[in-house]
Amino acid sequence: MTEFVYDPPPDIPVVLHADHHVLVVDKQAGLLSVPGRGEDRADCLIARLREAFPTVLLVHRLDLDTSGVMVFALTPQAQRHLSKQFEDRLTKKVYVARLSGRLQPETGRVDLPLIVDWPNRPRQKVDHVEGRPAQTDWRVVRATDVETRVRLMPVTGRSHQLRVHMASLGHPILGDPLYATGAAADHPRLMLHAESLRFRHPDTGVQTGFSAKVPF
Repeated sequence: MTEFVYDPPPDIPVVLHADHHVLVVDKQAGLLSVPGRGEDRADCLIARLREAFPTVLLVHRLDLDTSGVMVFALTPQAQRHLSKQFEDRLTKKVYVARLSGRLQPETGRVDLPLIVDWPNRPRQKVDHVEGRPAQTDWRVVRATDVETRVRLMPVTGRSHQLRVHMASLGHPILGDPLYATGAAADHPRLMLHAESLRFRHPDTGVQTGFSAKVPF
């Protein structure tokens, strides 16, 4: 197995919104959300944000290879409020992905429980006995016999959920280093982007939404 070399992008994260309570950014693909193990993996999104926003606090994560909208808290109260929304599935997340092959039908739901594949971490796998419930809705945007562009709406938020669920349908996300093989894996990046996120603002309670342009 090829040893993983962490080579984060040099670009400064794009700030989509900032106020006294929350910070919303467009995360780059190839950048860790939080520090990894070892000094060579200290560079990450939250560390870069802390330079301009010293009180920044983590609420949720995106995979290293996934780009798109992330929300951070700027106060402990906002962190508790936002974290509870994610825990109670009150947030609305929409991802865009490019999949290998033609996905049919045009809409559907994957309902497959997931668990960490311990001998092959960080991989996850479907496990109908011990896996935690996981559901993903999909809607096809356009499709050819070669690939399908979809919008994915996760109901739950398990690790690698979208990646494992699409691979389980026989249509892995293009560029996925863990779950795609052959030509499907041969892309410059994972073709998965968190396009939009909606949540209730922790201060006003108003439903708020942010989006980031799909880069592929």
